[in-house]
Amino acid sequence: MSQYVTPSRTPLPENANRSVYSLLQARAAQGQKSLSFEFFPPREGTEATMWETFENVLAVNADFVSLTYGAGGSNQHKSLEVLDRMAPQILTVGHLTCVGASRASSIEVIRHFEAAGVRSILALRGDAPKDDPDALAKGQLKTAPEGHPESPTLDHDAKLLQMKQAAGAAYGVTQLFFGVEHYTDMVAAAQRHGATLPIIPGLMPVSNVKQLLRMAEMSGAAVPAQLAHQLETTDEATARRIGMEYTINVGLRLLEQGAPGLHIFTLNKTEAAMELAAGVGLI
Repeated sequence: MSQYVTPSRTPLPENANRSVYSLLQARAAQGQKSLSFEFFPPREGTEATMWETFENVLAVNADFVSLTYGAGGSNQHKSLEVLDRMAPQILTVGHLTCVGASRASSIEVIRHFEAAGVRSILALRGDAPKDDPDALAKGQLKTAPEGHPESPTLDHDAKLLQMKQAAGAAYGVTQLFFGVEHYTDMVAAAQRHGATLPIIPGLMPVSNVKQLLRMAEMSGAAVPAQLAHQLETTDEATARRIGMEYTINVGLRLLEQGAPGLHIFTLNKTEAAMELAAGVGLI
């Protein structure tokens, strides 16, 4: 377990939460780390669980939240409904996925964000839905730490990140990954290519083995062989303990290595997300 001690988070100066970038600057000026959480549009019958988790996120004074939607724009309408309710209560980042999208449809989403009070956008290429694998080719928009599974090299990703910064991107958030070196290598490669924007690592609590392996397969992230073996060869309770200890240690080491904060993927559930936030000392 990392011996790093996370600095306590204190109230931010007035107007520091106008955008994710200004928030990160304010936290850095105080020698502190940011804490944020990701949600997705709830499936029918699971709305109460998601909103309970959101209330718990508010209760721990999270710095911001982000809200996804499905591949190819699926669930986008539901996502915007949720965003309309979240944004007045906390700095909320809207996801803008361009796969299969037109310029007109993207502008429509951005205008909705603006009307809802959203001031930060996480622009993504996104993946094509299973029922429309050619969505990227059909759409007008083509591009938006381990490296994207379709990318030839990490340097290629770093060059694209520099291009995004040159186009106006002020911060980055990683997808799912399981090794600190993936983050540090990505940051180093980005800096070599002139991308100096803050990069927030996205971290998913390892509390459910089947869910972990499914998410890793979907994202192209490699689960360390030893961790996978430990999780698959023990009982559920022990696997959860091993997984959470592993994730907390990764989070602490990321903060120790200079990450500006952590963006925790809640999967719309409270317990593991809060256990991770507490374990790394951010609440």
